[in-house]
Parts: sequence; structure tokens; C-alpha cells
Amino acid sequence: MMKLSFRALFLVFVVTFILNSCTDEQLDIAIQTPSETVSDATTEVILDWNQLWCELDRYAIGMRPNASTRALAYIHLAAFEVCVADMVGYTSNKDRYVELDIDFTQREANVNVGIALNACYATAIDHFMYNVRPDIDSKIAMLRQEKEAELSQNISSDVVLNSKDWGNYIAQQIIAYSQTDTEAETQILSPQPTSYEPPTGIGFWTYSDDAERALFPYWASVRTFVISSAETSTVAPPLTYSEDTTSSFYTAMQEVYASSETARTTNNDDLWVAEFWSNDVEGLMMSPPGRQISIANQLIKQYDVDHESALVLLLKLGFSLNDAAVSTWADKYEYMVMRPSVYIQEFIDPTFQTNLYPYISWPNPSFPSYPSGHSTFASAAAGIFMHHFGNNIDFIDRSHEGRTEFRGTPRGYTTFTQMATENGFSRIPLGVHLRMDCTEGLRLGYEISAAVNDFDLSL
Repeated sequence: MMKLSFRALFLVFVVTFILNSCTDEQLDIAIQTPSETVSDATTEVILDWNQLWCELDRYAIGMRPNASTRALAYIHLAAFEVCVADMVGYTSNKDRYVELDIDFTQREANVNVGIALNACYATAIDHFMYNVRPDIDSKIAMLRQEKEAELSQNISSDVVLNSKDWGNYIAQQIIAYSQTDTEAETQILSPQPTSYEPPTGIGFWTYSDDAERALFPYWASVRTFVISSAETSTVAPPLTYSEDTTSSFYTAMQEVYASSETARTTNNDDLWVAEFWSNDVEGLMMSPPGRQISIANQLIKQYDVDHESALVLLLKLGFSLNDAAVSTWADKYEYMVMRPSVYIQEFIDPTFQTNLYPYISWPNPSFPSYPSGHSTFASAAAGIFMHHFGNNIDFIDRSHEGRTEFRGTPRGYTTFTQMATENGFSRIPLGVHLRMDCTEGLRLGYEISAAVNDFDLSL
């Protein structure tokens, strides 16, 4: 890892201040019903496709979280490119990425951006969201037809055709660009490769069954859009493994044990937080990065965002989440830190189970612990949201509203930092991460979102 730059040291200071100034207590915010409509009809197209994407994400097998972040980056890159010719102050990404080929002479003058976006989303989402069961996957074609019929009213047939052609063309060019990343294309076909055997060492993460084999162990080699894992920094290596009951490592493990056991036995607020943010279970919940798209959708509605601003927000969110996954997984498979439950069962309580265990067939996510992916995704998104909306909010996250299988009751937040901090440290009472995992994940995500926020889309 590279040495800390002045910018990285500054980020450490900022994030430390944020984490120290936030409390774990959820502030008392009156729950109000959000607006169901937006003023911009094209924004409504974006929201409808995002909503369907979140449903597809819930049921996609073998994608979370890495392939999901990759899908988001390309899908929202495609949507941005569909509209960028009409967006004052913005330019195409075709000159920023060598292998991205877009010929804007293919775009007819009389394109309806709503119809074009509808076609683009349908084609791109159908490609990037694979391994989705047929009854859910069929909703892509259904939404395409429904939106096309709605948007085509009183529009001439040649405009409809030209718009669909442009949307489909852009989607295909973005798909072709994604396929030049041969590392990612290979890895998504085998997310738990049998060729990978983790290095052995005291305190190292490992697996005990094929179902727990390493998930996306080579993801560090996948394409990033703004900041690579080599360009990010790590504040400090993780705590040194120790079985000494007076050691910092043992104390950190004891914290996870006490927090998760108290949450489980008392059914307290920490259990609500843990389940509300877990997003770990295929078929039951959307993925951790997908949760940030759900939040983005709600914010776009709440702030009545126009479609151009929404496209910029989602493009940068997709880039931030994608690059966060690459850097996080690079660090995970460098440090190889074990999951808390393995240590706790051996040295503290042999009957211990995580609070995730009731929902899955295996007690932990299938990859090393440090840093926390959840925490990194939380701040990688929060940094983007703060840049677009400011930090102070009056926001209710309704992503799991109405769910009864787990505690998904809406929760309210007054700042994005508060929300990201709660999300990040929710992994402790869930029983799947140490505090150091969450702290480093939050720091790393803010570093990545800062780089993405500085990414100039106007040049």
C-alpha cells in the first residue's frame, strides 16, 4: 500500500471528526409520507427503472456485492451517455476511457430522451443483471413495453423509432466496453473459483466448506473508473492477532460478542439497526450497494430532482460503489483477517452464532473481514449524496418498509454522515465485523467518494 498523502491524512482527520461527532442513537424524526411523483417526466423513467433494478438485485444469484456494483456503474454510464448531448456543461465519457467507442453521428436530431432512456435501461439491465429467476427477469420486458406505450403517446413514429435506436445503440456500446474488461468478464462466471486457496497463517480467514469458499478473491484486478486500489491508502494495518485476554484483539472480539449477544437476547435497538442494514441475503433483501440505489431513488423523489441532475448523481454513485468494491476487496485479500465468529466460538463462547445466521445457510459472508464492505459502500455513497444535497437532511429510509421477515421498519436521519455511520457500525451487533473493519471501511469509502466528486464531467 502507498504511504499516506497529505490529502489522505486530511481525510483521516475529517472522517475521525465525523465518527466522533455522530451518536449511535437514532434521532427522533417524525415519519412523513414522501411525495410519490416528481415534476420531470424523464426523472420518472429513471426512478421506475431503478426501482425494478432493486427488485432484480434482490433475486440475482452470485452477484452481490461485487458484480452488482459493476452492473450499476455500466448501467448508469449508459443512461448518462444517452442524454449527455443535450446536457449543458457536460461532455461524453468517450474520450475519458480509451476503449469506450460512441459515435454521436448515430444520434438523430429528433430524439425523445425519455423513450431513449427507457430502451437503454431495458437493454443494459437485461444484460448486466444475470442469474435472475425467470418470473422476476420477465419484468424487464414488461416495464419496457409499459413505459414505451406511455411515453409514445402523441409522439410521431419516426421520433419513437429514432429514440429507441439511440437508446439501444448506447446500451450496446456500453456493453461492448464492459466486455473489454476481461478480468471482470471471467470472474463473474465463477464468483467462488476453486482455483483460489487462501494463504494460511495464524488468525487468517479461511473456509471450512465449499459453500464458504472465497467470493471474488481476484476482484482487485477489475476495472475502476476514477480511483484504483493502488491509489487509495490504508491508515494502518489491522490489529495484530492475539489470544491473550488482555490484548486489543481479544478486547475487539469481546465487543462483538457482547454487542451481538445483547442485541439478540434483548431484541434491542441495535438488533433493529443490524437487521435494517444487513442486506446480506439473496432472495430476501437487496444487496448492500443496491441499498444505496434505493436510497438515491428516495432522495431524488424527496428533492424533486430533474433528470439531468439525477443522471449525474447516479453516474457518480455507480462509479463510487464500483471503485469501492475493487479497493475493499484488494485490502480484504491482502490482510486476510478472520471473521469474529470463528474466534469467538474458539476462545469466548463455543455456542455463539451471528445475528445473520437465522437468515442464511452460512454464518458469515464468504470473504475476509477487514475492511468492511458494508461500511465502505455506506460512505462511498454518503460522500456522493453530501456533494449533491449537502450533509443536513430530514430523511426517512423506507427501503424495507412493510417487511415482516426481519426488522425493516423505516428509520430517520438528520445527516448523511449519521446514516453512513449507523450503517457501517451495524455490522458489530450483527456479529460479522470488528470495529476496526467498520472504521477503516468508512474511511476508505469517503476517500473514494471524494475522488469521484472531483471527477470532472465537463472537460
